[in-house]
Amino acid sequence: MLAEESADYHATPLAWAAGVALLAPTILLLLGIEVTAPDMSLFGGWTADQVEDVGEATARAALVGTLLMQGLLFVATLFIVAIPPVRRALTPRGFKRERVRTRAEEQFLSKNLHATRERTGVLIYVSAAERMAELIADEAIHAQVPEDTWDRAMSVLVAGLKRGRPAEGFTAAVALCGDVLAERFPSRPGDNPNELSDAVVLLPRA
Repeated sequence: MLAEESADYHATPLAWAAGVALLAPTILLLLGIEVTAPDMSLFGGWTADQVEDVGEATARAALVGTLLMQGLLFVATLFIVAIPPVRRALTPRGFKRERVRTRAEEQFLSKNLHATRERTGVLIYVSAAERMAELIADEAIHAQVPEDTWDRAMSVLVAGLKRGRPAEGFTAAVALCGDVLAERFPSRPGDNPNELSDAVVLLPRA
């Protein structure tokens, strides 16, 4: 199964925009920007009311300036990070791995790979945008095969993808998985139905 992308990662632009916006006060301090009250000494000094009014105006100006900068940073960051390549690059790899794994599991169930007679369905799932792959084996074959047994199949698959030859990678990986299945679950003459489609399934973006 080949998916264009396993998730839209819509939370990534929002998270980055919020994080950058919260830096506005720090940015103002680093730039040395200060809001100061005017010198009133030339007008005979300040009264208590003037000091209070000027203090309120100064605090209000600082607050409004900070909020404006936060708003601008939020909007600018949101638009920049929303660009697909940027969004994918700034999404944590662990989160992308989790989404790829989750969608692979969803597809394993939705395509009824868990419904074979001997519970030996195997899904090879590739998510192109994330450049990640997952291999999911049903419970019967999973119980008999150590986890690292599938490493070789995944290695040839990834090698084919890196060379820009996904068809070759898929073919080699499927062949290796077939060898594992044939060894652990040899076919019975006259009783070996083909329960799953042999076609590569192409999935649109999630």
